[in-house]
Amino acid sequence: MSDLQTVDPEVSRAKFERELANYRSMESAYRKRGWILLDAEFPEIFVVFAATKPKPPPIVAAIVLNFTDYDLRPPSVTFVDPFTREPIPAKLLQVQMLRRAAIPGATPETILALAQQGRVQLSNMIQYDSSDDLPFICLPGIREYHDNPAHSGDSWLMHRSSGEGSLVFILEKIWEHGVKPIEHYQVQVQVPAVNALPSLLAVPE
Repeated sequence: MSDLQTVDPEVSRAKFERELANYRSMESAYRKRGWILLDAEFPEIFVVFAATKPKPPPIVAAIVLNFTDYDLRPPSVTFVDPFTREPIPAKLLQVQMLRRAAIPGATPETILALAQQGRVQLSNMIQYDSSDDLPFICLPGIREYHDNPAHSGDSWLMHRSSGEGSLVFILEKIWEHGVKPIEHYQVQVQVPAVNALPSLLAVPE
């Protein structure tokens, strides 16, 4: 994956500033969701996510978005350590981006009953080959998705004017599938550990 700037830098910078301005216009609302933009200097934006339902609210993910060559190419998204900003491998990632298979007409009670029978399918939008690899989000509008050979038939240019790949679109997807569903902690007494867990019904389709 290349991060060389081939588009006129001023074009990418202007579009970067527009994305940032759109975010800033709603920043107080986003902060209430647990989105915290810590740094923004072209071509990178650094955001951390806190889950607001558990108390105290845990930081569950941090990302750096890279807008090099935007928007000839979509932004790159890298999961990082929220304190060092260093990229982290899949084995250290504390968040999943879960998607629940649609069950047309099912009530919440039905979904929970099916889950107890192991009949609710969940897929993780965060992908990697090895636990030592850097994970990527398998989602149109993100550079790693479109650069993956498995998605060579789904060109970014087909999504470029759709709003996919915008700053808020990407943050919204991470929050909706990875952060918003987390509703409580699970404390394991035998082995000291505290995990923030998603609620099944809060996982979107």
